[in-house]
Amino acid sequence: MVGAGVLGLPHAIAQLGWGPGLAVLFLSWVITLYTLWQMVEMHEMVPGKRFDRYHELGQHAFGEKLGLAIVVPQQVIVEVGVCIVYMVTGGQSLKKFHDLVCGTNCHDIKLTYFIMIFASVHFVLSHLPNFNSISGVSLAAAVMSLSYSTIAWAASLKKGVQPNVEYTYKPQSTGGTVLSFFNALGTIAFAYAGHNVVLEIQATIPSTPEKPSKGPMWKGVVIAYIVVAICYFPVAIIGFWTYGNTVSDNILISLEKPTWLIAAANMFVVVHVIGSYQIYAMPVFDMLETALVTKLNFSPSFILRFITRTVYVGLTMFVAICIPFFGGLLGFFGGFAFAPTTYFLPCIMWLTIYKPKKMSLSWLTNWICIILGVALMVVSPIGGLRQIILDAKSYKFFD
Repeated sequence: MVGAGVLGLPHAIAQLGWGPGLAVLFLSWVITLYTLWQMVEMHEMVPGKRFDRYHELGQHAFGEKLGLAIVVPQQVIVEVGVCIVYMVTGGQSLKKFHDLVCGTNCHDIKLTYFIMIFASVHFVLSHLPNFNSISGVSLAAAVMSLSYSTIAWAASLKKGVQPNVEYTYKPQSTGGTVLSFFNALGTIAFAYAGHNVVLEIQATIPSTPEKPSKGPMWKGVVIAYIVVAICYFPVAIIGFWTYGNTVSDNILISLEKPTWLIAAANMFVVVHVIGSYQIYAMPVFDMLETALVTKLNFSPSFILRFITRTVYVGLTMFVAICIPFFGGLLGFFGGFAFAPTTYFLPCIMWLTIYKPKKMSLSWLTNWICIILGVALMVVSPIGGLRQIILDAKSYKFFD
């Protein structure tokens, strides 16, 4: 549940301001917890049947063909988007680690090369058949994300408020301020990303009519969301409190001291996103290989698997090298990819399947979530794209 998007939250609060920033962060926490509850409830709503994949739930709600057409493209955008963002995150954290450990003694190495180094790990890992223990990977990722989140807010707290800190919006045109506001909404949306795998996780929990899986699953979701709050709110609040509107779009890039601790935090990020990249890439590998075999009549073989996975990793690396802008990518993909699957698709499915009475609490709640989610999907990519264009102006490609 806790992804690398947490590192962009202080910058999001800086773009939104204290009041709107904390309100959006809390409202997103409530809405996404509500939509997660809906998905947990819908997992076994048909007696004797379990919807183990997001698209299976979509097919039940919208029909066989329309369900696939609505859900699968959204999921692919989420998975590819996360892979690109994690390529950038891994490269940035490796560069920060190198710069901190070397100090002034080493030659400056461009971010491009660190993204290539990070990608080289995936050129190897992508060819493993599968994770023998997904729980082991999840445990390692959880420990890493908790560790770097704690270091981020604790180091910011120890550093204290910086001289001449300002909590106002950065000086820019009114239009610029509004578009930065939109970008920040997407950054916060990106941080809440668990919905795409929640049904797969619930599918691993034993279920009987007497003891359905939704009981223990909901307990797990509540514990996960308490951990999310413990990670997200201190990082967002203390990071912005320390640096004000000068905070970097990745809080660990702003922090310098204590050197060994910030270096360790950046390596925790690298380890986390290595595992997370593979988790998000595996469904894409399966989809690509299945499509090549069934639609284009390729014979399943090691060569097909090798070429498909190598090309995919290479493409995500290439895009990451071309647009290595963490803040803009979070805003763009947060709105374009995560808003539908996290904020409003579960609500539309709920209305379609359960058909609550008009103007009832359930009907009103779902429609409020749908309206907010669609607005987020429309405005956030605009802000994110504008941020990418601004960052690109001062960036020398492949330099």
